[in-house]
Amino acid sequence: MAAPAFEDIVEDFEFLEDWEDRYRYVIEQGKSMPPLDEALKVPATKVDGCASQVWLHAAITQGTFRFDGDSDAVIVRGLIAVLRSLFNDLDVRQVLAVDAETELARLGLNEHLSSQRSNGLRAMIERIKQTATAAQGSAKS
Repeated sequence: MAAPAFEDIVEDFEFLEDWEDRYRYVIEQGKSMPPLDEALKVPATKVDGCASQVWLHAAITQGTFRFDGDSDAVIVRGLIAVLRSLFNDLDVRQVLAVDAETELARLGLNEHLSSQRSNGLRAMIERIKQTATAAQGSAKS
């Protein structure tokens, strides 16, 4: 189950037949995303496993998951925006239930990303899931 904002992206992708148009769309999503505060670009928010510099900062408020992120690469910034649409505003349990690989496959991203970008995308998803898992665990305490 993806967030409603992700369904909007899926619908937009259906109208974009050419991968170049889809690629531009992803980049535009990243450009429209607010930049991450420089104070949050610290080792604790840096995602390892990405070819580019990537930072993800999550916040869980009353059980609702949200994260912001940034990257020095425009396509990766766009991928962060796509992930935000997939996960933001979900309950922590829902974040853990999202099958990100299946959802992203609906966009056809895997066929068009380099292996390094795919690895980076997996690393970002893993960080999101780890954060949600930790938040769920602390909520039980």
